[in-house]
Amino acid sequence: MNITIKRPKTEKEFEDYYDLRWRILREPWNQPRGSEKDEFEDNSFHIMACDKNNNVVGIGRLHFNNKKEAQIRYMAVAPEYTNLGIGALILETLEEQAQQQGCKNIVLDAREKAVGFYIKNNYKLLNKSHLLFNSIQHFRLKKRITI
Repeated sequence: MNITIKRPKTEKEFEDYYDLRWRILREPWNQPRGSEKDEFEDNSFHIMACDKNNNVVGIGRLHFNNKKEAQIRYMAVAPEYTNLGIGALILETLEEQAQQQGCKNIVLDAREKAVGFYIKNNYKLLNKSHLLFNSIQHFRLKKRITI
């Protein structure tokens, strides 16, 4: 498997990044294009995993809630690329960025089916959080990171 983790830089890379985010996290629930973005996009650290043909196969985003806490959002891996370690590579890259910025904790709200992945990567389950689109239960998780 030849996967490259990088930050999207060009307009085309961002288009591909947001397209995968929408296709995995919004389209199955009939959400319109644009619903895959929020008010933190311009102040976030975006990561994408690309295959040998430079197709985006995984994505993730980190933003900072304050100086000590970062939040991971919009993590997704294309279905045909799951269980290959790509999610762990994205997560590791986002965690490294948070550490470099001096954060002590990372929080995230994971869909129920992803909770096991985060627990396996040393996140602690805190509580049930929001219900997205009246059907997707999310859970708040947290990881303490040390420099």
